[in-house]
Amino acid sequence: MIRQPIICVMGHVDHGKTTLLDKIRSTAIVAKEAGGITQHIGASEVPIEVIKKICSEMQNFSAESIKIPGLLFIDTPGHEAFTNLRRRGGSVADLAILVVDITKGFEPQTVEAIRILREYKTPFIVAANKIDMITGWINSKSKSLQTAMKQQNSQVIETLNKRVYEIVGKLGELGFSSDLYSNVTDFRQEISIVPVSAKTGEGVAELLMLATGLSQRFLEMKLNIEANGRGRGSILEKKEDRGLGFVIDVILYEGTLHVNDTIAFATSEGKVETTKIKALLKPKPLSEIRDSNSKFNYLDKVSAASGVRIGANNLDYAMPGSPVIQVVDDSYAKEISSEIGSVFATSKVGVILKADSIGSIEAISKLLDEQGVSISKKGIGNVSKRDVMDAFAMNAINPMDSIILAFNVGVDKDAEDAVFASSIKIIKSEIIYKLVDDCVATREGMKLNRAKAIEERITLPFQIEVLPHACFRASHPAIFGVRVVAGRVKLGAYAMSDEGVPVGKIRGIQNEKTPMTMAKANDEVAISMDEPTFGRQVKEGQMLYSKLSLEDIKMLQGEMAYLINDEEKELVKKIVGMGGGHKK
Repeated sequence: MIRQPIICVMGHVDHGKTTLLDKIRSTAIVAKEAGGITQHIGASEVPIEVIKKICSEMQNFSAESIKIPGLLFIDTPGHEAFTNLRRRGGSVADLAILVVDITKGFEPQTVEAIRILREYKTPFIVAANKIDMITGWINSKSKSLQTAMKQQNSQVIETLNKRVYEIVGKLGELGFSSDLYSNVTDFRQEISIVPVSAKTGEGVAELLMLATGLSQRFLEMKLNIEANGRGRGSILEKKEDRGLGFVIDVILYEGTLHVNDTIAFATSEGKVETTKIKALLKPKPLSEIRDSNSKFNYLDKVSAASGVRIGANNLDYAMPGSPVIQVVDDSYAKEISSEIGSVFATSKVGVILKADSIGSIEAISKLLDEQGVSISKKGIGNVSKRDVMDAFAMNAINPMDSIILAFNVGVDKDAEDAVFASSIKIIKSEIIYKLVDDCVATREGMKLNRAKAIEERITLPFQIEVLPHACFRASHPAIFGVRVVAGRVKLGAYAMSDEGVPVGKIRGIQNEKTPMTMAKANDEVAISMDEPTFGRQVKEGQMLYSKLSLEDIKMLQGEMAYLINDEEKELVKKIVGMGGGHKK
């Protein structure tokens, strides 16, 4: 059988995600939301009969050719539902609708959503919302954009086209080819932009037609499932129900689940638990799974694709984003552990990541990996004192890894105290891409500061020749003229003979009585040293070399190699050959 495609609605706060779904569902969910912003995760089924009715006035809509039973919409605040709709190799979502306020354009969570969709290789349609806010727009009372456009004047149409192509430009900057849906010729290669008004409903017909058509045309193989096969789903949310205790909201994307079936899932402690289903609650079509007043049907079985609430024992620690698998043999534990283990895989060194769900952990890990940032520890929940201690341990290995990333989680009081007493940085954000960008910027700043500090203390390679007839004082301090044959002489550097015998520390550099902090190749300067006596440890025509420490050599041949040119790199090798390289 062909199941319903699962569609995730994403976008920036207040761009109209829930209002758009509300218009499709004809329910009053939005009015009940705090501040009009989606606060919870939900799933709604829109039967194909409703879609046919909405699209009926469109001339190019062929109702007879539709095979899918409807659309299953996931309504999400930001990224959470999408990243929790996870399965090995990608997302449970078959398609996404990215809602963009046409009057504001791209905002931070818009970019975040696009980055995540690209990472999970999920096709999407752009719903350019709030066309009714365009000055002069006339409400046509129609669900069809085609009908609505016939009533608009040329100035409104020109403004609409301008706003659409601003979105085309922004998508182009992010590497996507896109166009107004009616101009798209290859739906596999181009993103379709559908102007809509979630308030008036104009454009909703085209949006549903496109979602239905694209799902059936390009995703039919993916939508074909074995109706009575093993039930598989993904936990969207865990909550406490007054009558049932802890329940989980699950998107079932494969097979069928029955009351009294045993299911397995992962807990926030990293264990695999099993439980027997006591109740399966499925909202009636066009009602919301999260609406406390919506009337759920108690069912004996539920088949994919569905948003279903499961009541059972031992759900207290069920982890959002975890797979839910019907237990039919002993393979469930290995399968779940393998999938969860891949998400929590870490490196020996790297930053520490704490987040609100496994979906967030996975999405952030993918984006950090793209930026070349390793993660040494991952976990769900608040930043703890143990996390701070672990980050402090990283400081000794690589200071740039002494960072804790906290996504949508708090910091325990004792952890705050530990941070205050250490050099550990905690970066917090509720936007995934901002967390990643802030991490990269912080590490880059730490790298520059570290490089600057090393540059100030590192000894550079030099070779100097003691000039004849240029001794100005024999000792305490010895002051004499030298020519820099190669390299650079820094104030405070130590010199040695060509046999590796220490000569002394350069305490002063002057050029015609003008103090200098550094002399470069071919400079002739006077230097002062406390330790040697001219004529004994230092003689005319003698070659002196920089006395490099083991740390200097390691740095100059490693991460600080950019400080020296090719000639100086050869000089380092020469100094090492003389027996240079001592512990500081």
